[in-house]
Amino acid sequence: MTKSALVTGAARRIGAEIVRRLHAAGYHIVLHYHRSAADAEALCSELNAVREDSVRLLQADLRKTGRLNEFVQQAAAAWGGLDVLVNNASAFYPTPLGTVTEGQWNDLLDSNLKAPFFLAQASVPYLSERKGCIVNIGDIYADRPLENYIVYCVAKAGLAAMTRALAKELAPDIRVNGVAPGAILWPEHDTDYAKKAEILTRIPMKRAGEASDIAKAALFLVANAPYVTGQILVVDGGRSLFI
Repeated sequence: MTKSALVTGAARRIGAEIVRRLHAAGYHIVLHYHRSAADAEALCSELNAVREDSVRLLQADLRKTGRLNEFVQQAAAAWGGLDVLVNNASAFYPTPLGTVTEGQWNDLLDSNLKAPFFLAQASVPYLSERKGCIVNIGDIYADRPLENYIVYCVAKAGLAAMTRALAKELAPDIRVNGVAPGAILWPEHDTDYAKKAEILTRIPMKRAGEASDIAKAALFLVANAPYVTGQILVVDGGRSLFI
């Protein structure tokens, strides 16, 4: 039986690395993207050259939750079922208190919390049939908020709570876990080198992590942790010991 995984926000950065790790472990992939069509197509071609017809693309704006049932149906139909859902797609930008708009609130909550919930809910029948699992990609800032990113932190805190709640609701048929990255990939267009250097001084490992660190953690929870559910694996080089 072909094992399949749906990975959201999978065209670039951490999502793309998760796709590569799951694919190397033998999974067929439904690679979701929103706007990054060129990156998604390149990754799909790269991996299909390794194993023919093992990756398929699925485009969607996940904030349109009314369409997510159909989206998951399409993902499950790709190979006749679904074993894994990785909720990786995320929006991240500052929202200083006093300047937050309702549009920003809705965008960040929809991307980081609402969409993962409704994707999980829609996936339950397929994952239950395969005794599958869900992995939610969170953030260490869910527990230790980042200044000026209050709405993002609220959303990721909700995702952490959702991970634990779903683990209780869906056991024993479906495991639900999370990965909370620390300093892995700096935000694009971030040129504040002094701030980056200051962050690194507070990481016991004295360096930033790599996307592969998150992908390896996700693969562990998917393929090598059959008795683990309701847990959030922090991958931050020890940074959360000090912040």
